[in-house]
Amino acid sequence: MTQAPSLPPLHMRRDAFDPTPELRAVREGAGVTTVTNAFGMQVHLVTRYEDVKTVLSDHARFSNGRPPGFVVPGAPPQSEEEQASARAGNLLGLDPPEHQRLRRMLTPEFTIRRIKRLQPRIVEIVDQHLDALEAAGPPADLVEHFALPIPSLVICELLGVPYADRDDFQRRSTRQLDLSIPIPERLELQKQGRAYMRSLVEGARDRPGDDILGMLIREHGDELTDDELIGVAGLLLLAGHETTSNMLGLGTLALLRHPAALAAVRDDPAAVAPAIEELLRWLSIVQTAIPRITTTEVEISGVSIPAGELVFASLPSGNRDGHFIDNPDTFDISRGAPGHLAFGHGVHHCLGAPLARMEMQIAFPALLRRFPTLSLAEEFDDVQFRSFHFIYGLKSLEVGWR
Repeated sequence: MTQAPSLPPLHMRRDAFDPTPELRAVREGAGVTTVTNAFGMQVHLVTRYEDVKTVLSDHARFSNGRPPGFVVPGAPPQSEEEQASARAGNLLGLDPPEHQRLRRMLTPEFTIRRIKRLQPRIVEIVDQHLDALEAAGPPADLVEHFALPIPSLVICELLGVPYADRDDFQRRSTRQLDLSIPIPERLELQKQGRAYMRSLVEGARDRPGDDILGMLIREHGDELTDDELIGVAGLLLLAGHETTSNMLGLGTLALLRHPAALAAVRDDPAAVAPAIEELLRWLSIVQTAIPRITTTEVEISGVSIPAGELVFASLPSGNRDGHFIDNPDTFDISRGAPGHLAFGHGVHHCLGAPLARMEMQIAFPALLRRFPTLSLAEEFDDVQFRSFHFIYGLKSLEVGWR
């Protein structure tokens, strides 16, 4: 097996919560630089807030699609049919108008009004896992007993995925997003995931339930191929638990390191929503937006980028830009961080943002009220971060209480 490099690519390097100082140096210098990504490819890294917004909103010049023959180094050869099948339904890999066609079908399920109907069930799920955390400790692993299972159960119920299957899909998704894993193995995991989703889609075609998969089949079954349904469901499953679970784990650690903010989230309901926006901005767990490919020669911050080049937009760097927000490296829950890029920007702005916000608005204060003496049960320097992951987070987090 290929040995993982000891140091992640520049755009993935962190010093605990903070992006590496080298990334700040790029932002405060040229703003755009050429780096080597996890696959050994030369890419253009965009670091400034306004430039990141430009890249994410201009799909005509910065495409989410991939040109024919585009291959990641180390990937086994695939036919055009296999590539098309693997891309089908993945909204993150599509440009308008195809992207809009699929997103329009999903949008009604993720409106704030629709998500609010889930609130009682999310409260129930959070309470169940607070019980599980209490039974496991102290000390206990907050990631294993709280941060990971809550979003998993929510998205499983929403999609109609059997919760009993969660261990398998969590294992696959964690390794798929670990960019230190060799590409053939990650593609094999992706293939296994699609085979699993295909079995769910075929079952839902026969007996559509009240979940999102059932809704898509009942209302749009004639417009969607099985490959598109598999792609949509697979993306929602992956994004729906990986992102929020890492925010719950890393966000709890951030609050434990900032006791005044923790007390406000625990004791003041009005502080919770702005605190979560600041956590989203300050932590920026999605390392970069999905890489774009230039469709023409472009200029960003005075730097010329030829057509056909890969462009990475650094969300953590954009969210720490002093031209976007004052004192960007300070964690300040009073400001609410309006306009942050944690959920992306433009037509690909995260569809599940209302659901993620609701889960966090319920889970953080509930955790801190149940365990008012919550504390780290390991040295901060011993906490293990997921350095090579597309989505930043914690491997585990030992906590205790009195």
